[in-house]
Amino acid sequence: QVQLVESGGGLVQAGGSLRLSCAASGRTFSRYTMGWFRQAPGKEREFVAAIRWTGGSTDYSDSVKGRFTISRDSAKNTVDLQVNNLKPEDTAVYYCAAKPADYFNTDYSASNYPYWGQGTQVTVSS
Repeated sequence: QVQLVESGGGLVQAGGSLRLSCAASGRTFSRYTMGWFRQAPGKEREFVAAIRWTGGSTDYSDSVKGRFTISRDSAKNTVDLQVNNLKPEDTAVYYCAAKPADYFNTDYSASNYPYWGQGTQVTVSS
């Protein structure tokens, strides 16, 4: 129903920046809440940011507030995550996820998102 493909990850030194992109296809993209999650080896998948289908409401984990920015372009069916001032603890595989906007559940739980991309690796060196 929804296909997601991430890109933009890579190697960066601490303090650097990347722009992660998620290209979506399938059923109406603008009616989905979009989220970014990340997962480091041996750790649980962690919420990073979310943007609701209207594009007017966003939220971030405390660890990335002020450094990361989520945005969407419904016309282009893309969701981006601008990641600035990267820290070594940001190293993880970053995943784009989607869930129907009318789901009555939290935006911050990975289990509530039925659609996922393949992930893109972000590695931050100290």
